Parts: sequence; structure tokens; C-alpha cells
Amino acid sequence: MAPMDVLAQVRATIDAHDLLPRGSTVVVGVSGGPDSLCLLHVLLRLRAEYDVQLHVAHLDHRLRPESAADAAFVADLATRWGLPHTVGVADVRRLAEEERRSVEEAARVARYRFLAEVASAVGAPVVAVGHNADDQVETVLMHCLRGAGLEGLRGMRRRAAWPEAATTVCPAPLLIRPLLDVPRAAVEEYCREHGLRPLLDRTNTELTYFRNRIRHELVPTLETYNPRIRELLRRTADGLADDYACLAQLLDSRWPDLVLAEGPSSIVLRSDVFADLPPSLQRGALRRGIRALRRSLRDIGWQNVERARQAALVAPTGTTITLPAGLVLDVGYDRLTLRLAGPPPHPEDIPALIGPERTLVLPGRTELAPGGWAIEAHVANSCPPVEVAALPGQLTLCLDADRAGTDLRLRTRRPGDRFRPQGMGGHSKSVKEYMIDARIPRAARAQLPLLVSERGILWVVGWRASEIALPGPDTRRFLCLRLVPPPAPAAASEEAEPW
Repeated sequence: MAPMDVLAQVRATIDAHDLLPRGSTVVVGVSGGPDSLCLLHVLLRLRAEYDVQLHVAHLDHRLRPESAADAAFVADLATRWGLPHTVGVADVRRLAEEERRSVEEAARVARYRFLAEVASAVGAPVVAVGHNADDQVETVLMHCLRGAGLEGLRGMRRRAAWPEAATTVCPAPLLIRPLLDVPRAAVEEYCREHGLRPLLDRTNTELTYFRNRIRHELVPTLETYNPRIRELLRRTADGLADDYACLAQLLDSRWPDLVLAEGPSSIVLRSDVFADLPPSLQRGALRRGIRALRRSLRDIGWQNVERARQAALVAPTGTTITLPAGLVLDVGYDRLTLRLAGPPPHPEDIPALIGPERTLVLPGRTELAPGGWAIEAHVANSCPPVEVAALPGQLTLCLDADRAGTDLRLRTRRPGDRFRPQGMGGHSKSVKEYMIDARIPRAARAQLPLLVSERGILWVVGWRASEIALPGPDTRRFLCLRLVPPPAPAAASEEAEPW
């Protein structure tokens, strides 16, 4: 078989999936290994063709004795190639303990958080990472072994929303994977052909890591059954991605009729509408609800989703099904409530507007109460698909700045207030009814802030966005809002992260 023309393949991937907005800055995550060196070198050769600027980013995870030397290698390489660069450091083991993650997962989260912060600092709407075609094969097998559904079996996307667990800035950048159609062998051959001398990470051979066992043990075994298993799995992932997109579109069309209420701690579904959905869309609805309540949960096992689906259809009223990650499903007479385990949030844990209504400071910070919650706001020129497609309204929100209106104010509810909750197909709902359905504690309702303008209610702050000013394909300016909780008491307090 003739060797792959890596440059031509990457160009084809970029063009087919519109990965590089012309005139933009692209942050390139560079570890120093073969994949990231190949990616950086290829993008450097394509830089003028796509009219982009490159910024190198490297995070020292402090997991290996040689990690500081690796960081110095990447910084020196960027300097020699005439590229600006940012090098950061993270205590991954400490992060793993604090957030109860595996070291492997904590390293991933830390890396994406760092890349998002670098992108925000340099004004880059795009971040490129070096996942290759064989990484895709391993990812699909990992998800299959963990029992993922159709969404997980799609594998990684060439153009993807930013990982929820690592969404630290608003707007979050777009994540691209230009090498996802290039096999690892072609990457390594490219490095040899162009005299690139990548760093070698010895942890890539340690079989204590799940991915490494799949790479070094499972895939070679599968190749004894089918020598083209890698190609087969990649093609399967692409086909499933198309199927998933079709089903997601169908679910979107049914979502307004299905959802009674949606808030940060619960989602209420109509039992009769749920029962009328095909089984595939029933599973999709449950997965969407679980993801909305637990955005950092990467893998949602098939067994848990199917158990919840069956209970939703046949379990008697009053049944409660326990799900992973502190979630439960309550089966009611005419509704299904997917919620966080435990009672509704305490009123003190919900933002409250103390005092008279006030004008939103733009750009800047508006305090809702002295020493309490605040809203930070600014206008940006871009907002990636993840911010537009998500159901926002909890801690971050992006609106069309030109459609939002000019008289932006914060006030509490008034008799007769109505708004058009996102996801309800343009139908309006009274604010009073929404608060009841969303299980907002009665004691918190009178002081819950609403963001309003001459256009109407834009946001039930901390809970749900209105549809009237959401971004669309013609949006040019984005109003980015961030709800900031009160500082922790005493010595534990820290300043909120900057934009």
C-alpha cells in the first residue's frame, strides 16, 4: 500500500468539516509526542493557505520526572519555528484527589481547562489537538466495553463541542482534530520524513492504563480475526455519527412537547409523550437529561439507561430508581422526574436579588446582593456551536447581543410575568408556573433574579434561558453572561476565575 500523503489528507479533513475559520488564531495543543509534532508541522505548512495564526500550548502535568524537560523542549521548538507559545503547570494528582477522578481522567480535564484558558487569553476561537485515526479506534472500543450507547460509539468528532468538565471560559473555543483520518503509522512516518524528533512518553506502554491495554493487547488480538479491524471500526464510528445526528434531530422536534420543566437540579418529562416515543428516542431523552444534570459525566452506561427506561414505562407510581452520579428517576402519575438525589436545593444555594432592580453592568460585574451572587457580562465576536446548541441558563449563557435589547436590567418576578423557555418551540409559560414545575423552593421564588430588557424576559437567572435572544446563524455579536457564586467563607475563599 502506498504511503499516505498526510498533508493532503489533513487538508481534505479541514475542508470537509470546515475546521479552520479564515483569519483566526488557532491554539495547538503540543505535548511533544509524534501526534502533536506532526499536527503542528502540518498546520505550519497550511498556515498561509488558510490565513490562520498558530499559538502553541503545552501543559506540564507533573506526572513524570522528565515533564519539566518536555515543557522546555516544546517551548524551544516553538521559539525556533517562530511561534508564540504558552507553557502551564498543573498538579494533576492533587486534582484527581479533589475531584475524585482517576489520574488519567484528571490529566485530561486539566489539559482541556488549560487549553480553554489559553484560547481565551489569546483570542483564539479554535483549539487543535492531535488525536489520530488509531486513537479513534481505541476510543470506540473503550466506549463499547463500558457499555455506552450510540453517542459514545460515535467516538471522537473532527469538529467538537468543548468538554463540559473543562468549560472554564465563555464563550468556549471550538475543538478540532485535523489528524483524525490519519493512522498512527502515517504520523510516525511523517515525523521521520521531515526530520521531526518527538519525545517518547514511557507511560504510553504502561498496561495499568485502560487505553494502553486496548492499544497493545485488544486491538492486535482483534486484528487476528480481521486484519482491517481498524478501518472497520473507524467507518462504523462515522456511520453511527450520522445515525446519531438524525436521531438527535428527531428528539429535538419532540423535546418541547416532552419537557414540562427543566432546572439545574431536575428535569420533568410528560409520561404520555415519553411512552409514545420509539425506544431509541426514549433512551436519547434520558441520556440528554442525565447529561444536562451531570455535564461532567462522560460515560452513561447502557444498563443504567435501559433500567430507567423500563421503569418509566411499567413501574408503579411512586417508584424511585437510583442512577449513577447521584441521580434518581421518580415515576409519578403523569410525569417522570429526573433529579439530583436529595431534597430540592436550599434557598441559600440559589441566587437572590436583594434590593431594587438594577441595570446590568456591561461589560463588568453586577452584584445581586452584597457579598453574594454576581453576574459577569461582556460582549464577544464569536460563540462556538456548543454554546448555541446547549440548553443554557445555569451558570453560563450566550445571547445575541443585538437581539437582547439595550435596556438590560435585573429584577424579581411580577404578577403576570411570562417568558418563552428555550426548548418549548416558541410557546410561552408563566414564570410562576415555571418555578413550580422546576421545583424551585417557595422561599427562593420572590427574590430569584430575572434578566429583562424591552424585549421581555431573557433569563430566569441560574435556571432557564428564554428563546427570544438566543444566538443564531446570523449572530455577529454575543452577549456572554456568567453567574458567579458567593466566595467561600473565611480562609477557604478564592477569587472567581477571570474571563
